[in-house]
Amino acid sequence: MEGRDGVLITATELAELIEAGDPLTILDVRWRLDEPDGRAAYTDGHLPGAVYVSLDDDLSDHTVTGRGRHPLPSGRSLEAAARRWGIQQDSLVVVYDDWNRAGSARAWWVLTAAGLMNVRILDGGLGAWRAAGQDLETGPVTPAPGNVTVPHDDLYAGALPTLTAEQAGAGTLTLIDARAPERYRGDTEPVDAVAGHIPGARNLPSGSVLAADGTFLGDLALAQQLSDRGIDQAGPLGAYCGSGVTAAIVVAALTAMGRETALYPGSWSEWSSDPSHPVARGSE
Repeated sequence: MEGRDGVLITATELAELIEAGDPLTILDVRWRLDEPDGRAAYTDGHLPGAVYVSLDDDLSDHTVTGRGRHPLPSGRSLEAAARRWGIQQDSLVVVYDDWNRAGSARAWWVLTAAGLMNVRILDGGLGAWRAAGQDLETGPVTPAPGNVTVPHDDLYAGALPTLTAEQAGAGTLTLIDARAPERYRGDTEPVDAVAGHIPGARNLPSGSVLAADGTFLGDLALAQQLSDRGIDQAGPLGAYCGSGVTAAIVVAALTAMGRETALYPGSWSEWSSDPSHPVARGSE
């Protein structure tokens, strides 16, 4: 999966696959912190044949307690959802969104962690599709049922590396905080009860791994971002954010450049809920 082609697909490449009639499933994962339900936007216009996926309902399990604001779903529930979306065994799955790759990166991470190894993020999202002059469809899509099998039921120990709170705070790897700088410093905290960051973490906001047009940075530009922030480019890496969503953008970007990065799924929402965990504030 390592390398850009193993993580991303361009709008032109996707359009060619659709035109050729190649078997694939397209998932519309529109989500943003201030507007988590993207169904209305999806209905107004989406990629041809795309099925809407709810990040909160389908890519999280809010019945799980103690693991942050967006706990990972079980493999069994994800398998049922994936079959509803029409995913066929071993077929290509393309995920996209319209806001900073948050929804699509979460979908890419969850599906890949569950053992589906042929998932790609539409590089540049809906904006790239429109910029390429491609058409949109309106209204819902009801696909034929899929037959995909999800190999991993526990995504916390699935096909992608994860961190527990203890591992995230152990200081044995370079930990990346993917939140905005003001949340990292603890200047403000609009969502969680405590402001600050995990001691020792370096701040690499998820938006900084994207170019102005919303596509992922190339290897050289991303390497410069890491260097500018003093992030070790040779040793083990981990990433977290508020609740494990936007950190997946950083994980996807680093995976595209060939760097395996473990995700702390509970992220700050889990860490800060335990009063025994130390909290750092200010710049690095």
